[in-house]
Amino acid sequence: MTGRIPPAVSIPRSPTDVTPQWVEDVLATEVRSVDVTPIGTGQTGATYRLAVKYATDTTGLPDTFAVKLSSQDDAVRDRVALGYRSEHAFYTDVADVVRVPIPRHFHCEISEDGGDFVLLLADMAPAVQGDQIAGCTAAEAELAVRALAGLHGPTWCDPRWSEFEGLVMSTATEDAMKGLGDVAVMASQMTLDRLGSRMTPEDRDTITEAMSAVTPWLMADRDRFALMHGDYRLDNLLFTPDRSHVTVVDWQTLGVGLPARDLAYFTGTSLTPETRSAVDRDLVAAYFAELSAYGMTDYDVDACWHDYRVGMLQVPFLSVLGCAFSISTERGDDMMLVMMQRGCQAIRELGSLDLVRAP
Repeated sequence: MTGRIPPAVSIPRSPTDVTPQWVEDVLATEVRSVDVTPIGTGQTGATYRLAVKYATDTTGLPDTFAVKLSSQDDAVRDRVALGYRSEHAFYTDVADVVRVPIPRHFHCEISEDGGDFVLLLADMAPAVQGDQIAGCTAAEAELAVRALAGLHGPTWCDPRWSEFEGLVMSTATEDAMKGLGDVAVMASQMTLDRLGSRMTPEDRDTITEAMSAVTPWLMADRDRFALMHGDYRLDNLLFTPDRSHVTVVDWQTLGVGLPARDLAYFTGTSLTPETRSAVDRDLVAAYFAELSAYGMTDYDVDACWHDYRVGMLQVPFLSVLGCAFSISTERGDDMMLVMMQRGCQAIRELGSLDLVRAP
């Protein structure tokens, strides 16, 4: 018997609950002190850096960690509980199956109602987050698309993921796809009401037409599917300072669908139109080369290019949903506008809507 008092909570609700004793219980090693400082803006969650001092020498445990908690805003916490469930499901049931580069995780726990959540990760500093508005270079994009194949390849056309409980948006039934199509049309109008005055008429038309085609878009090419990140873009990627390695974070939007939707969403939102149009065939080829290592014998680079063009509708689809159902902020609005402008131009240049409308 050590005489220690158990922690008041097993899942910290706030940073003050991340005590030395809680860290000690999670890591199963004696902890002398923990210093907690915030990281980022915490729009859907609250992330902190932990500096840990151990009571004895430890092997294999870092001195700093990142800990992600549910939002400190109760309204946000309740609204994104499904996202917490998704991230918990990823780290407990998916992380060991896929080969996408992710931070080492030490602990992940969620309450029964999904509202209280904690994820303890290795601190990735000095890696830095991508800048969604500024965009990335072609070399950074290649790192990202090659990493993405490590998610899609190990889950390619595996039916167990279609019924996976961690999915945020299910398209398993025709009714679900029709429902998402209706929501997309509603969200597009809400988005245009909010930001349409800052868009070109051409982009407004592209968004309206693309969102009216969401149901047939979701129904097409259903013989090719994999587990999807769902929000694969620069803000959810961490790059080492020398830009030699990328790590993928934020697994709150897991889905199953046409894998190239993730690919197109990344290039369509994270590259300037000039860069994307110059390198997207090379990026698709790089992604396909990585994907091929997982043994897809009935899939070729031409089919991948087709799927990439079709998948570009993922940009306005996720952007209008995010815009319509989030609180307006200056950076958030600017980011959504840039993403939609880039994606709409890509849709037009790639003839994506023509493929969706084709019989």
